[in-house]
Amino acid sequence: MEKILGVGREYMSDSSFSFMAFGYKLRDIFFPKDRFIETLGIEEGMTVVDYGCGPGSYVKKTSELVGEKGKVYAVDRHKLAVRAVKERVRKYGLKNVEPILVEGYSCPLDDRIADIVFAFDMFHMIEDPTSFLRELHRLLRARGCMLIDSGHQSRDEAKIKIENTQIWQIEPENSHYFRCRPL
Repeated sequence: MEKILGVGREYMSDSSFSFMAFGYKLRDIFFPKDRFIETLGIEEGMTVVDYGCGPGSYVKKTSELVGEKGKVYAVDRHKLAVRAVKERVRKYGLKNVEPILVEGYSCPLDDRIADIVFAFDMFHMIEDPTSFLRELHRLLRARGCMLIDSGHQSRDEAKIKIENTQIWQIEPENSHYFRCRPL
């Protein structure tokens, strides 16, 4: 019997994931995300966590930006996401990318490991935003930043969820994502 990955809106069947991944593949052909990733402030030598990486749309460019001395952790709770990232690692020879399968909101990475943690197009699916945002906080170095978009919820709703944790300082907003620093 297949292990259920999440409940309610957090659960995604293999067929739903495959459909989403196909949609992202089409999106990436017509609207490549490289320019977007370049705006995140990723620098050579950094450690970056792509939390909720899905099929790995951002791993190749992020890998290039952190360079040989940097590290990219592509984290997701779906086994097909990890499989897709492993395929990208193989296809592009990405020696600094490590896919990580998580269960719930518990990531096996060490505390304070990342300079940047980003979570895009998935925050709306999180059933317990406080626990989720605390986990991202745990992964982030003191001077690091979290980048998170609202996903398919209003910006106001996402902002309230972030502020309610009382562990994040939201910097001046842009139209694409929130840039947050740990308090």
